[in-house]
Amino acid sequence: MPQGSIDHIISQLTKKGYALTPIDKYILAALGKPQSGWIYVGSTRLNRIDFLYKLTSAKARIEKITLIPGETSAIFFHDLAEKLHLNKEALFKYYHEFSSYPEAGIYADTYHVPLGIKEKQLMEFLVRESEKKYKMFSEKIYGDYDKKQWKQILTVASIIQKEAANNEEMPLVSSVIRNRIKKGMRLQMDGTLNYGEFSHMKVTPERIRSDETSFNTYKYKGLPDSPIGAVSIEAIKAAIKPAQTDYLYFMKNAQGTHDFTETFTEHRKNIENTKR
Repeated sequence: MPQGSIDHIISQLTKKGYALTPIDKYILAALGKPQSGWIYVGSTRLNRIDFLYKLTSAKARIEKITLIPGETSAIFFHDLAEKLHLNKEALFKYYHEFSSYPEAGIYADTYHVPLGIKEKQLMEFLVRESEKKYKMFSEKIYGDYDKKQWKQILTVASIIQKEAANNEEMPLVSSVIRNRIKKGMRLQMDGTLNYGEFSHMKVTPERIRSDETSFNTYKYKGLPDSPIGAVSIEAIKAAIKPAQTDYLYFMKNAQGTHDFTETFTEHRKNIENTKR
């Protein structure tokens, strides 16, 4: 259904092949105001009056889209473009127009959007709703919403999101990040190299040698310049309040979780155990 006056709606539907006449605008006006966008009128044959009534009473077609925690905009926008028949480049364009953050400007969540929504409206909606959440979280904790500070929080949260095996581990991973930075150590975390199109790719020694971006925490000290992917509230909370530990290392175990250690000697033992 197009936007505009009833005259415009009747005119556009007629051009699309619907058998409507100028008098139908008076019938439609008496029945109510049609909504714009995609609507579902059913699959059975309708007479003209029933069809006009459906235009004012049918429910809008809604699509459910989910941004998974840890996912990058490159992958998310590719999936959105395919599912909603949109242009991926346009999604990127409008995302960067509306978002204050190169990545993680859309909060990891499930959203419901009308079928037929355009790229600009979709990005404006997703970023606006995410900004509301970020502002609420920040004001609740800090009393204000400083976007420069929040970008750093999102960056830490995005690393935690990539590295932690579950929500319970997040404060521990956060403590390792804090402790390593405090000691001037490189983070040396594979998850930081899972940015953009590399979101699901295994980090190889060749990638570590060749990647010159700030996301390569094997080469560069400190945090990357910006977040890596979408984050959950659990990761944000962990970034803001790390666990109080002396951990500097963690290693994935046979159960798929991580063993955390304070010394390289202990960490080395965990590495050897995984080889057995």
